[in-house]
Amino acid sequence: MSASTASPASIPAITVQRLTRRFGDLLAVDSVSFEAHRGEILCFLGPNGAGKSTLIRMLCGLLAPTSGTARVAGADVVAEPDEVKRRIGYMSQRFSLYGELRASDNLELYGALYGLSGRRLEERLDRVVSLTHLGDRLGHRVDALAGGFRQRLALACALLHEPEVVFLDEPTGGVDPVMRRAFFQLIDDLAASGVCILLTTHFLDEAEYCHEVVIVSGGRLVAQGTPTELKESLAGQVLVEVRSDRPGAALAALAAVPELIQVELFGVGVHARAVPGVSPDEALALVARTLGRAGIPCSPPEAAAPTLEDVFLNLVGREEPTR
Repeated sequence: MSASTASPASIPAITVQRLTRRFGDLLAVDSVSFEAHRGEILCFLGPNGAGKSTLIRMLCGLLAPTSGTARVAGADVVAEPDEVKRRIGYMSQRFSLYGELRASDNLELYGALYGLSGRRLEERLDRVVSLTHLGDRLGHRVDALAGGFRQRLALACALLHEPEVVFLDEPTGGVDPVMRRAFFQLIDDLAASGVCILLTTHFLDEAEYCHEVVIVSGGRLVAQGTPTELKESLAGQVLVEVRSDRPGAALAALAAVPELIQVELFGVGVHARAVPGVSPDEALALVARTLGRAGIPCSPPEAAAPTLEDVFLNLVGREEPTR
């Protein structure tokens, strides 16, 4: 399909080629390339310090790359950073609204900053308030709002000017699980309207909500695919799950077995991956025998389907606490 006949949905909303950023001797982002499209939720998943926020700042036109190219909503991040800023919505890690003002005051202020006024501003305010379910909180001071409502307000402000691409940098930090789920329903509705969303997180359960997941470590892209595709990358490997009232002791005992690798706690259970060549039956028997000899009570070991956390640990390791 030629560029002249390509449909808007087929043209990438974000195109990144070998994007790199150095801070002195520190290589924060190392030759990253990817694409994202309209209506897609793309998640950058990685431990703290993996380069996620640096990448977003470059794509928002806030930080010049050391090398490489990127286009966001059709604008070049190096040659046209101001145009990029006009076409995107950005919600940073740190809450940046005015706490002493009411929620409605913040929305009107951001509308004015985006050049909205009159009937157009009223229409957009009605739309984002409806989308984020903020109607009964508009008269509240922002610093009196619960964390989840502050995040909804920040998202509403980022959406006022109808951006084509929205960047959410760890948007649910400090938000309880119920509010996080509600927030992701908002994001899903937004993507369904055709907006491209790129978010960063180190919460593995949040990555499950996304259409595509990019795993980053040390500033490098180490894997990319849907959550299902990433989990299927461990197909054929033997993974055993066992539950115990003494999971820490079970972990220590299994971690000492040479035939078992990537032994990790999963709640009150333990996941252990067998080295190549060990059959499922052999792995199950080995886990039961090891814990039995150690006198550690446990449930019968079972073969387990890989989780996104198994994939993440296999590729990245536990560089930082991952939730």
